[in-house]
Amino acid sequence: MGITKLADLIRSDAPGAISYKEICDYTGKVIALDTSIVLNQFRTAVPNLRLLGPLTGLFFRTLTFLEHDIKPLFVFDGKPPGEKRAVLEKRAQVAGWSSPSHSGAVSPQTRDCLHLLKLMGVPIIQAPGDGEALCAHLVKQGTVDAVASEDMDTLPFGGNILIRQLNAKKNSEVIEYSLPKLLDILKITHDEFVDLCILLGCDYCDKITGLGPKRALTLIQQHRNIENVVLNINRKTHPVPLFWQYQDARKLFLDAPLTELPNLVWTEPDEEALVHFLCHEKHIKEQRVRGRMQKFSEKRERLRKEREEDKAAGQSRQTRMEDFFRVTRKRQQPSETGDSIGTKEKRARPK
Repeated sequence: MGITKLADLIRSDAPGAISYKEICDYTGKVIALDTSIVLNQFRTAVPNLRLLGPLTGLFFRTLTFLEHDIKPLFVFDGKPPGEKRAVLEKRAQVAGWSSPSHSGAVSPQTRDCLHLLKLMGVPIIQAPGDGEALCAHLVKQGTVDAVASEDMDTLPFGGNILIRQLNAKKNSEVIEYSLPKLLDILKITHDEFVDLCILLGCDYCDKITGLGPKRALTLIQQHRNIENVVLNINRKTHPVPLFWQYQDARKLFLDAPLTELPNLVWTEPDEEALVHFLCHEKHIKEQRVRGRMQKFSEKRERLRKEREEDKAAGQSRQTRMEDFFRVTRKRQQPSETGDSIGTKEKRARPK
C-alpha cells in the first residue's frame, strides 16, 4: 500500500517536487531497487506464471538497466517488523499468494532470483528489515543516486530521490520525487512529514477515521505533530484508533535498522551460466534467452557509441527543447507491463 494518497497530495500541493524523465536520464547512475516491489509487479502481470514470471521479468528488466549503463543494486527484504504482519497477510490473501515468511527466511523463488542476479553480475544486499528502509538510507548517505520503487514509503524513510515507473517500456515516463524540495515547498520538517504520512495511512498502524489528505496536511502545518493534532480535532467526527501505535510507526520510519554494506561490484553477465540456469534448469526457451542477450550487447554498444558521438560533437540531450517542459506538461498515467513477458498488467493510478 505504501502511504495512502501521498502521490496525489504531492501532485496537488507540491508539484515542484516532481520531475518527469526518461530511463536514459539515469545512465551512469547507481539505482537501489526495492526488489520485493519488482517481483510483485511480475507476479501480478503474469498470474498464470507465478513461479517463472518474476524470474524472467527480472532477467529482462535487469538487462534493460544494464544496456543503458545504469548500475542496479537489488535490495531484498529481511524479517518484516511485527507492525507490518497483518498488512502482509492481507496482501497475500487478496493476491492468492502463499503467506509471507515472518522469520525472514528466504523462499525457493527468492533463492532463484538471487542466483539469477549473481549470474547477471549485479550486487545484492539483504536488508535487516524492510528493503525500502535500507534503500532510503543508501540514497541518504550517498551510496546510490536514487531509489526505484512503486511504494511511496521511501520518502518518509528519508530517501532523498524516489523514482517510479523505471521499467523497460519504450515510451514509459519516469516519475522522480525530490524529498528536499517536497519538505521545502510544504514548509515542514522530515519528522513532521513522517507524522503526516502516518495520518494519511501507512503499513505500520491504523489511521484516524475520516481524515483526508488535505486536512491532514493542514493540521500538521498548524500543529506540527500527531500529539497536538489529536488535541485539536473533533474526536466524534474523527475518532482516534483505540491503543493507536503511531509512536511505533514513527520510530520505524525514523530509526530503521541498518546493515553493513558489502563491497559493491558490477561485472559482465555470464551468458553461458544464464542459459544453463534459465533454459536447462527452468526450461525457458534457449532462443529467447540467447536472443535477448544478443540484443542487449548490440543495444548497449550502440547507446555507448551515440553518447560518445554526442560528447565529441559538444551535444547534450538535456538541451533539447522538450526537456525544458518536462516538469509541467500534462500526461497520461502509463500502464505497467511485464518486461518482455508478453502480458500487460493494468495498474491503478499510483497512490
